[in-house]
Amino acid sequence: MFKAFSCAALLALIVIAAGCGGSSKSSSDNTATLGSGGRGSAAGIKSLPASSCSAVQSGGSGKAKYLIASDLPLQGSGRTQTIQMTKAIAFVLKQHNWKAGRYTVAYQSCDDATAQAGKWDSGKESANANAFANDPSVIGVIGTFNSGAAEIAIPILNRAASGPVAMVSPANTYVGLTHGGPGTAAGEPDKYYPSGKRNYIRIVAADDFQGAADAMLVQQLHLKKVFILNDKEAYGLGVASNFRNAAKKLGIGVAGFTAWDGKASSYEALATKIKSSGADAVFLGGLICENGGKLIKDIHSAAPKVQIMAPDGFTPVSAVVQEAGASAEGATVSVAGLPNSQLKGTGKQFVSDFTNAVGGAPDPYSVYAAQAAEVLLTAIERSDGSRADVAAKLFETKVTNGILGTFQIDENGDTTSNPVTIYRVKGGKQTDFKVITPPQSLVKTA
Repeated sequence: MFKAFSCAALLALIVIAAGCGGSSKSSSDNTATLGSGGRGSAAGIKSLPASSCSAVQSGGSGKAKYLIASDLPLQGSGRTQTIQMTKAIAFVLKQHNWKAGRYTVAYQSCDDATAQAGKWDSGKESANANAFANDPSVIGVIGTFNSGAAEIAIPILNRAASGPVAMVSPANTYVGLTHGGPGTAAGEPDKYYPSGKRNYIRIVAADDFQGAADAMLVQQLHLKKVFILNDKEAYGLGVASNFRNAAKKLGIGVAGFTAWDGKASSYEALATKIKSSGADAVFLGGLICENGGKLIKDIHSAAPKVQIMAPDGFTPVSAVVQEAGASAEGATVSVAGLPNSQLKGTGKQFVSDFTNAVGGAPDPYSVYAAQAAEVLLTAIERSDGSRADVAAKLFETKVTNGILGTFQIDENGDTTSNPVTIYRVKGGKQTDFKVITPPQSLVKTA
């Protein structure tokens, strides 16, 4: 989700680094695709548009009646991260033998990004959501990755025939998607649910937790004054506002609050302003694809001692290092959830098994994608097989010793487990720094 010269140009570098692989299927997946036979069959499933979606994946025994779709940005600088998420989803479905109780399911991975944008695209997202809503075999959607995309998809799926259609996000963190509060817009979240029924949940902590955790980090690092930037998108402005509110509550000085232009060729003037403000930290509320690497470089050049801090819009951390180079050294990136190293039981086993399957350690969001798949399968299993009932069953989610541990989904669609991991760039690599779970008293002000 970042660009130095452009997201599309950077994509070429990422593809080369990733071995040029563009498939959303793991080489070890060994699932059948539509029309390829195998023990299972997706013959009763109408394939979603090939312009956005992969071939249908299926397996197990019996014909698939239902289709699960994922909706993630598979083009642009973050594609290595999101493609791995699709592999994690397919991995879980295969573990369940493509069954959700008595129901047989199939899977399609869909892309809400365009090469031109180098990230998710509003037109593509709208087309995807309408395709899901209009295909009666689609029983649930895993996505989106970006909160702005969710703002488009949720109401479309909410109005779907025989719906609403269940939607589980492993990554959206913008507060207003599920509940109101500081930093949210008028009419949120109700405007996303025109039917009056909720159909969307997330298994990742919202930005009021992330903003509060990052503010606590400033305090724990004994920093006194922070300059806050945002990229003007819903997610970026929201998390920047959440961070500002929590910082003020903690008595941390706010030296400035302004936006950066993701298409600018230079941020030298902004960097000079940050330096002259006396700030000893800068918070980058937004996406790294909005020229975040260049922004970090220019800030570091003007004020090398300023602590650079970013939320999960600056993941994967490896991309920050590739984009910003040595200027990223010491920067922190917060990501909702526990690091893989602290997962226990089922989570630890998943990390081990999936690492063996894909030949490398999973990105934290792949773990969340796997848990999202588990949650959706459980909702389908417990349902009467209708779209509306699957969506309703999402709000009865109670996970004990799951991949992400033990948690529930509340009436808003939020998880009750809200740790935030702080990663730090050290020696040019992502390292686990600390885990912060902010108190509710601080979260409420964020």
